[in-house]
Amino acid sequence: MDSKSLSLLLIEDNADFAETLADYLCEVNMYCEVANNGFSGLAFAQDREFNVILLDLNLPRLNGIEVCKKLRQNGVDTPVIMITSRDKLDDKIEGFGVGTDDYLVKPFEFTELVLRVKNLANRKSGESKLVVVGPLTLNLARRQAKRGKRVLKLTPTGWKILLHLARKSPRVVGYDELECLVWGENPPDSNSLKTHLFNLRRQVQKPFEKPLLQSIRAVGVCLKEEPSNEER
Repeated sequence: MDSKSLSLLLIEDNADFAETLADYLCEVNMYCEVANNGFSGLAFAQDREFNVILLDLNLPRLNGIEVCKKLRQNGVDTPVIMITSRDKLDDKIEGFGVGTDDYLVKPFEFTELVLRVKNLANRKSGESKLVVVGPLTLNLARRQAKRGKRVLKLTPTGWKILLHLARKSPRVVGYDELECLVWGENPPDSNSLKTHLFNLRRQVQKPFEKPLLQSIRAVGVCLKEEPSNEER
């Protein structure tokens, strides 16, 4: 992939460092948008398309770990390079655990960052933008879900839930996790999630005979082909 076509998001609260890095990236023909805190960076990352996100760990309002975690929970799969002054193994493990793709410790050579950006962007461009669970296929580029040849009619919330379940399949995803995914830390009454799951089940299950979206009583839901003994 030509670096001229790369669009980057830099989430960094150190204004001098951000300006210096953004200027350098511009010199090597990479477009760079800058956000100076976690909340604005999260909004940019969810509303716009970027090839790679450069994410500082220590950010005001919302730190880098939480930003990356929320991005992955919301189905944003843009590659993330965590940039930080911390070099402890535990910090790296925590970063990779929430979906970070690479880790770069300050200070670093800008040329090394560019190489890592190109590597991640090329790897991402070569990946299939499909998530498949048995007969279910989710096309990330089109935001379209199909079971066999039938296109499912999903709301934005239904798509978000189904994509999360597909990524976690065949693991059971708890109801609390799904509520956090959709509404963050302020979920509405419990019937709201039940309603979304009911509508999602109608799309995924009907008119097919074989169960795919399964509920595990008092625990959560999962996507898998074989029926569960606890299915209700």
